[in-house]
Amino acid sequence: MTDPLVTAATEARERAFAPYSKFRVGAALEAEDGTVIAGCNVESASYGLTTCAERVAVFTGVARGFRCFKRVAIVADTAALTPPCGACRQILWEFAPDAEVILANLTGRTERFTVRELLPRGFDAKQLAREEY
Repeated sequence: MTDPLVTAATEARERAFAPYSKFRVGAALEAEDGTVIAGCNVESASYGLTTCAERVAVFTGVARGFRCFKRVAIVADTAALTPPCGACRQILWEFAPDAEVILANLTGRTERFTVRELLPRGFDAKQLAREEY
């Protein structure tokens, strides 16, 4: 049986806007209350403005009033499962450091990690604290 979060990420992947790379990715987050928020990658002709599915999902969740997430699923059509990029790992660290990360492909293959495993010793607000010398 497929995890509903993986299903939501798979459906979001279908809505991706990836005319340049053709690399469509879907992500879905589960908030603390069980609400599912999905996102897909959105490309720009100016590649630097492209936004990954994971960040779209987190930013959509934040816009809807959520601040903590307990799980995230990421789906791409690749044989080797696709983990979040560094920028997405950072955003996930800030909003879901203890979240389970489910990587999946369209054949049903999955792997599970935690955000902490994907980004050990992540940077967050604690590093912004200034000490007096």
